[in-house]
Amino acid sequence: MTTTVLVAGATGDLGSRIVHALLDHDDVHVRALSRGSGTAVDGVETVTAAYDDPAALGRAMQGVDVVVSAISGTRSVIVDAQRALLAAAVVAGVPRFIPSDYAADYRSVTPGTNRNFELRREFAADLDAAPVRATSVLNGAFADMLTGQAPLVLFDRRRVLFWSSADQVLDFTTKDDVAWVTAQVALDADAPRVVEVAGDRVTSRSLADLMSRLTGTPFRLQWAGTAGTLSAMARVGRRLSKPTDEPFPAWQGMQYFVSMFSGEAELHHVDDDRYGPHAWTSVEDVLAAHLGVEPAAAR
Repeated sequence: MTTTVLVAGATGDLGSRIVHALLDHDDVHVRALSRGSGTAVDGVETVTAAYDDPAALGRAMQGVDVVVSAISGTRSVIVDAQRALLAAAVVAGVPRFIPSDYAADYRSVTPGTNRNFELRREFAADLDAAPVRATSVLNGAFADMLTGQAPLVLFDRRRVLFWSSADQVLDFTTKDDVAWVTAQVALDADAPRVVEVAGDRVTSRSLADLMSRLTGTPFRLQWAGTAGTLSAMARVGRRLSKPTDEPFPAWQGMQYFVSMFSGEAELHHVDDDRYGPHAWTSVEDVLAAHLGVEPAAAR
């Protein structure tokens, strides 16, 4: 029996990876939702619909078994656009919906400390009230960001930052691994409300040790304050910044570290074996590739 999966945000960074992960499976029909002309992908049906066009969205949903949302943005996307997707899915009788979460555990994060998490939590309330079976994929932070986008490992200064505790567990998963598990979830009619995975779990202390081994040069820990202090800095930065639809302005990056180093966003029910053996990419693999060296385990 063929499963029809509609992917919203299919041309984005994560969405395109999810599409390719789905195409690795037999008996899957992938339908990519596009707001305009997009690049054709072999084996993928492209449908065009704007999020403010319920009729077009409804036509795109016909015959769909599961909607996978991989759209990225702030309120206009995570709340408004996903509400439009959800409404169209309900009218069309689509049985399952995977929201664009792909993050750390936002459910217990203190209100006011992480804008992006609060938007996900707001949409989750709508999703839980809808007559569809929902599954969120929670994966910690994207491990790919450790190579520079997330200023945790300071390569030039040979430092690894930490707030509050250097031994706080941090969950990381690469985008390719997130795409793989999302494809598995899309084809799992019995998937629970939340699937938690972590390609790797590290601390700032273990990161410093790892970087020392990979480079042959000592990397030292650097205390950057408490999570509470960082949260206050993020609030100030947000007030002083111009309003923006950018998903990750500097102050939002600070908020993400607050959620991680406070321990509030730590994953507590990781189930990496739910879909059988998988070669998860470790933080060591990511950093070694960035440095152009072999992982220590391969030497």
